[in-house]
Amino acid sequence: MWKKHPKALPFLFFSEMWERFGYYLMIGIFLLYLKNVEQGFAMTNTEASDLYGTFIALVFLTPFIGGLLADRYFGYRKSIIAGGLMMGAGYCLMAVHSLPMLYLSMALVIFGNGFFKPNISTLLGNLYSVPEYTERKDEGYNIFYMGINVGAFICNFFSAAIIIVWGWKYAFVAAGIGMFLGVLIFILGTKHYISGDVRKPMNKEDMPFSRIVITIFIPAIIAGVFGWLIPKNIFGSDSTDAFIFACIPVIYFYASLYLRAERSEKRPIAALLAIFAAVILFWAVFKQNGTALTIWADNYTDRQVHGTTADIFKSLKQAKDTTYTKDSVELYDELFRLQKKDGKVIKEYNYPVYFKNVKPENLPIDGGVATLWETPISQSINPGWVILLTPLIVAFFAFLRKRNKEPSTATKIAFGLLISALSVLVMVGAVYVSNNGAEKASVWWLLGTYGVITVGELLLSPMGLSLVSKLSPVRLTSLMMGGWFLATSIGNKLSGLLATLWDGYEHKANFFWVNFALLLFATFIIFAMLKWLNRIMKEKGVK
Repeated sequence: MWKKHPKALPFLFFSEMWERFGYYLMIGIFLLYLKNVEQGFAMTNTEASDLYGTFIALVFLTPFIGGLLADRYFGYRKSIIAGGLMMGAGYCLMAVHSLPMLYLSMALVIFGNGFFKPNISTLLGNLYSVPEYTERKDEGYNIFYMGINVGAFICNFFSAAIIIVWGWKYAFVAAGIGMFLGVLIFILGTKHYISGDVRKPMNKEDMPFSRIVITIFIPAIIAGVFGWLIPKNIFGSDSTDAFIFACIPVIYFYASLYLRAERSEKRPIAALLAIFAAVILFWAVFKQNGTALTIWADNYTDRQVHGTTADIFKSLKQAKDTTYTKDSVELYDELFRLQKKDGKVIKEYNYPVYFKNVKPENLPIDGGVATLWETPISQSINPGWVILLTPLIVAFFAFLRKRNKEPSTATKIAFGLLISALSVLVMVGAVYVSNNGAEKASVWWLLGTYGVITVGELLLSPMGLSLVSKLSPVRLTSLMMGGWFLATSIGNKLSGLLATLWDGYEHKANFFWVNFALLLFATFIIFAMLKWLNRIMKEKGVK
């Protein structure tokens, strides 16, 4: 697999694998931790989803800053190492149970990712800029993307076991250790990618950093504070208002790149900005894996295992026993009623409520024990599909490439959006089959929806990184990579905002229909622009 690629690829692959091990371990349990009564912060679905959405939005907003600083001042290697160390420290500090420490650790992860994420992707792209490897850039990004998902797949099994045996705080420490391993591997491979660590010279059209601070960063901060303080939330919460207002100056900055660009650069930049706008809606739906789909896995999915399977899961510390009694169900119902106000839930507790929507004939006898696999394991379904499907996708496009029939990167992205939209229909089916959650749904529905959206993801996410690398003006590559992550950031926040509406939909199918409509709209936009995008790529001499 490695022979036809730069020698740096394995080091970047394993660095990213361990970085994603830490990140996805942390993010896979973050919502559940916020909701946990005994060891977490006892938040409601709405409160936890809002904080989760804001957090992952900011995680993908800071690559704008990190990419800019790496392009002009620090270089890529120093930025990647500094970012990794900040993220590792942030994960470890989450083990300290206090709200101030939680916010501090979140801030370290947010800024650390800003330095790590865009620059390791840009460094990889630079290594494929030589003629020897140019034609394999898409394939290289697919392999790199598989590294991301190997880490994302294995981490949730570790987190489930660690939480059962030792508790939540040790799971966060494990995430930090994973991140530090990623940094160590990156340092060991330095000699293989030092040639790609080249800062771009500034052109006269480039905005000086001091001016960016004055015209972009400071206005963003002021706008964010204004959004936070504005009376009567416009978009549902103070954090959402602050985020949206703060994004306005940053979006203006990217629009200004197009306005100030040389004539030869305008069309490629315009194409990238159009792609950024469309993929916002993809991320808004895809990132439901940490909110709505986690809630579905936790409350609506049949997680019981029996016999030998239960023994294996328990031996691996991936499952725990939950005792059922009539009193426990009645107690939950009473608490649920007491915590309502004007027909709205104002507080909810995650006491053992798994049996609330189990068919009576499937309930264990009074005082019986049921073995349930741990909810964080559901977070490994998507990366598991990525690992299985990536070789098939790579082989399929290699087959087409040999026959000169490989579609353009933009075409792959368009079909990725369409397939992702179809994945939401699987969850619509799950809602109807489970009688709107009145009964437990089979885990096959989760496996199915993740399987379909993973195909869409593989046609979109690594292809998007490749497209940015192909179309960006050389002097703006890392900055435009930051723009890709800005689009991801806005989509992530929209994802959290959508998830806060979960409790407001009495029939859960309507929630998924909204997600389907958003993806279908994004698909229409990309297909409408496809000829224009392909023409620009042809002008640039790339596919």
